[in-house]
Amino acid sequence: MIPFHKISFIGLGLIGGSVAKAINKKYPDIEIMALASHESTLKEAYDDGVIKNCSIPSLDEISSSDLIILAGPVRVNLDYLDQLSGKIKENTIITDVGSVKSDIHNKARSLGLAGSFIGGHPMAGTEKTGYGNSSPYLIENAYYILTTDPEMDKAKVSVFSDFIKDLGAIPLSLTPEKHDFAVAAISHLPHIISASLVNLVSDQDDKSGLLKTIAAGGFRDITRISSSSPIMWQNICLENKDEILHLIDLYQEELKNFKDAVKNEDGHGLIESFSRARDYRDSLPVRDSGALIPSFEFYVDQPDEVGAIASVSTLLASERISIRNIGIIHNREFEDGVLGIEFYDEKSMEKAEKLMCEKGYTIHKKQ
Repeated sequence: MIPFHKISFIGLGLIGGSVAKAINKKYPDIEIMALASHESTLKEAYDDGVIKNCSIPSLDEISSSDLIILAGPVRVNLDYLDQLSGKIKENTIITDVGSVKSDIHNKARSLGLAGSFIGGHPMAGTEKTGYGNSSPYLIENAYYILTTDPEMDKAKVSVFSDFIKDLGAIPLSLTPEKHDFAVAAISHLPHIISASLVNLVSDQDDKSGLLKTIAAGGFRDITRISSSSPIMWQNICLENKDEILHLIDLYQEELKNFKDAVKNEDGHGLIESFSRARDYRDSLPVRDSGALIPSFEFYVDQPDEVGAIASVSTLLASERISIRNIGIIHNREFEDGVLGIEFYDEKSMEKAEKLMCEKGYTIHKKQ
């Protein structure tokens, strides 16, 4: 049974494009329309057979949809929510894919749309942007956080949650407040730390670019996310200001603890802090190596099919390639690929990459 007959996207970049492709792949009979800032994006999606319009539609055409997905920057989504007020059908569901939730829920309440709006945040993406980098597998097996207002019809939430599950994602319900704190801790603050570290090293580099020349391995690993869109992160920082400021204060306290331990030559305190960090980091799913330890891994675009992991493992085992770890990446924010594979050494990784490419797999390696 098709849950929605007409779905419209406002914004068709990496995330919007990927969700649209996933819908088109699962439900090819659903009419999908999109509004984007560049007509060339619409033409590309139209040529792909993903959307039905090749030119910019009117807001009236969008508002007649059963499901409207706001997939632009956070502040743009707020503007369009305002414009949609009073135009949508009674049973229309509006959702978004932004990484900040409290403000848009507050906006929905102020507009009388609390009973029509479901916040959505697919925990998937890369530092790449644009429809051209989108994939129907991007959200597959990724957590897809849903946030709702108490006024929201539970039956609508259930329908939408089942729809997300049908697309291959893993729905996870949170309050808007808990969501914003969680993503500030595991995503927003790390981006600020990464950017500030890169800027620090850049400012301290000499004219010959010595630091840039020798920067590799660990430094590239922990600062890779700094390649993300500055405009997107400007939006996020401004919209999730309170939670980010709170966590920056907590981080400064943590950093001061390290500073005091180094200053006072507190060897025991340093061991305790580094050990605690290592133990928690090693407990994270799929990848169990510390950020500063060289890791030999890549990511594979792999449809979620019965025996998918077993087939990859069997293929590698047939060539006597030992793997250290293999598993689905559930939280793929700023990661390419669905399946993460880690090897014991570089030689094994390179051999596996060559073999899998020959078999038609798409491989993504860390930048």
